[in-house]
Amino acid sequence: MDEHYLTEREDQKVLIVMTSGPSTPQRCATPFYLGSILAAMDADVSIFFTMEGVNLVKKDVAPNLVAMEGGKSILQFIRDAKSAGVKLHLCMPALPGYDIDPERDIIDEVDDVVGGGVLADLILTADKVITF
Repeated sequence: MDEHYLTEREDQKVLIVMTSGPSTPQRCATPFYLGSILAAMDADVSIFFTMEGVNLVKKDVAPNLVAMEGGKSILQFIRDAKSAGVKLHLCMPALPGYDIDPERDIIDEVDDVVGGGVLADLILTADKVITF
């Protein structure tokens, strides 16, 4: 791989909007993997879970869902991302539609449960926005 692709990007803000969920497991590991890489390159990375993506942080889903047979669980990918410094935001308005109670149903790795205004702010302040 060419070295010029591996330069540090200080002060870059990246937002990953995660709308994919358990119905498309093959799409669910890459955001955390990419977020880990970007955070390791000193980018400020946030993942915002909305739509079906909110299901990925459920206590009974994250440890049991894999993107491919024999692969790591989504919870392991989430923990790798958190270890790298990625922040995880969960969309409060999406939770009732998936019968999720933030006090009882979500994994500890989630940083906060927030409204759409936070998503709007993250979008407006990000240098890059990626959707999955």
